[in-house]
Amino acid sequence: MRYNLEVHGISETHWTQVGQQRQASGELLLYSGHDEENAPHAPGVSLMLSKQAQNALIGWDSHGPRIIKASFKTKKDGIAMKVIQCYAPTNDYNEDAKDQFYHRLQPIVEKCPTKGLTILMGDLNVKVGTDNTGYEDIMGRHGLGKRNENSEGFANQCAFNKLVIGSIEF
Repeated sequence: MRYNLEVHGISETHWTQVGQQRQASGELLLYSGHDEENAPHAPGVSLMLSKQAQNALIGWDSHGPRIIKASFKTKKDGIAMKVIQCYAPTNDYNEDAKDQFYHRLQPIVEKCPTKGLTILMGDLNVKVGTDNTGYEDIMGRHGLGKRNENSEGFANQCAFNKLVIGSIEF
């Protein structure tokens, strides 16, 4: 990677609370889970940072059990890299839960400067498929299968924020 920062996102950790934990190998684990210790099916998300990423870390924020964001310095002056790790509700959840997730995500993405690099990653429970009609600017035609219910909300969020769905854009 051009920025030489190793940041790994983990979804569905089932951890509760918010915190950080140094691993025996030297990596730093930042985690965001449900507030309640005994919450049923607490989703949980985390970021695992290499030593180099730890040195570049500006700060991080928990945004509940489904979203965590970290900011990193880059080698380019004035340019920061923002990494947002998400775990979106599955198709089995009701529309209100899905809408709440995207309403919670939107202000987090909006606060990321357009001058910097923003990476939105995680388990978004989306199949974008091969049909990119209406979304040609943000996604290619190299997805798998057909879109699922969650794909429209995700694609709209990406289009609104001028984010490219990079896993299929080649």
